[in-house]
Amino acid sequence: MLPSPDELRVLQRRTLTVVVVSQVLGGAGLAAGVTVGALLAQQMLGGAGLAGLPTALFTLGSALAAFLVGRITQRAGRRVGLGLGFAAGGLGAVGVVTAAALDTVPLLLVSLFVYGAGTSTNLQARYAGTDLAAPDRRATAASVAMVSTTLGAVAGPNLVEPLGGLATSLGLPALAGPFLLAAVAFLAAGATLFGFLRPDPFLVAQELARTDRATAGTTAGPVDSAVGAAGEAPARREVPTGVLVGATVMVVTQVAMVAIMTMTPVHMRGHGHDLGDVGLVIGVHVAAMFLPSLVTGVLVDRVGRVPMAAAAGVTLLLAGITGAAAPADSMGLLILALALLGLGWNFGLIAGTALIVDATTPATRARTQGTVDVLIALAGAGGGAMSGLVVAGSSYATLALAGGVLSLLLVPVLFVARRRVVRR
Repeated sequence: MLPSPDELRVLQRRTLTVVVVSQVLGGAGLAAGVTVGALLAQQMLGGAGLAGLPTALFTLGSALAAFLVGRITQRAGRRVGLGLGFAAGGLGAVGVVTAAALDTVPLLLVSLFVYGAGTSTNLQARYAGTDLAAPDRRATAASVAMVSTTLGAVAGPNLVEPLGGLATSLGLPALAGPFLLAAVAFLAAGATLFGFLRPDPFLVAQELARTDRATAGTTAGPVDSAVGAAGEAPARREVPTGVLVGATVMVVTQVAMVAIMTMTPVHMRGHGHDLGDVGLVIGVHVAAMFLPSLVTGVLVDRVGRVPMAAAAGVTLLLAGITGAAAPADSMGLLILALALLGLGWNFGLIAGTALIVDATTPATRARTQGTVDVLIALAGAGGGAMSGLVVAGSSYATLALAGGVLSLLLVPVLFVARRRVVRR
């Protein structure tokens, strides 16, 4: 039986509640790689030139996971797709801890790759909140999922020292401590989604779309005119403009954010900052990535997708300039730069997510979302891998400025989008 409108609203609230719990847990898991991944690689591999390798590996792993989770979700629903993704991330974190204990580099590299499944799944969970949301509430629904990540994601970096002490007491390297937390957090997030995301919101949305087509012969399509009627792909299989624009916005913001974020802990440690300072800066950064989401979601729904994407580009440019100008011993300016970096990413991700959802229907939505998140992950992998080489060959200031200037690529894209994307 399909839900009535009242039952649908109850189901949407239940879905958001389950997603919120999973995101709190997932946020704690993703913070490990962000905070100490580069430092662990520097310790085990030697040299700052390879410090960006962990980010590259777990973002490559997240690319594969995004593809698989998208396909699994399209066939079996969010519950199975997201549950399996988090489980894989938890197993990867266990592998990282084991590799650190045994000082085994090959196992570390493989485990970081698998760990990426958790980071990708944590990001893809935002889509679960939009499956049953009204069109003018989609960005807000996605933002509820994202803001829930804040608690775990901010707590994780600030627990680096206590977790390091726990790891040392267990006979493990201190930098393995955050990955202990990641293992527990990702596995718990997966269990929460798999056990409680019933009925599955994506499967319900699919059935509602099929019923609408059967009874009306057509459907209220997404705002992008490039999508055909009745939820079907256009005859020439053109990629909707909204998908292209949303993907571009998220890819550019991901490259700029990951590149600068990855090398900030290495830059700070190289200039005498302790792990507590690193945890504070990254904690503020992660908070800025997720905490403003509720406000951002409302702005994206009311002001528009394209204007908020433009705001992302401007904010990232300011972050790059601030990071490049900040003296290495200035905690205040480093915190400001990383906060702006997280905020710009937040604007871009929520605006891009709304554009993708607007431009798709349940018949293809999860598969398209997974494909776009593959591009985002590959962009992050490239940014992470190149960041270490740029810093080793030049400086952190050069990297920060380059990341900020990169965001200007959004200007011509958004100029086209303004002309072609209807309403938003």
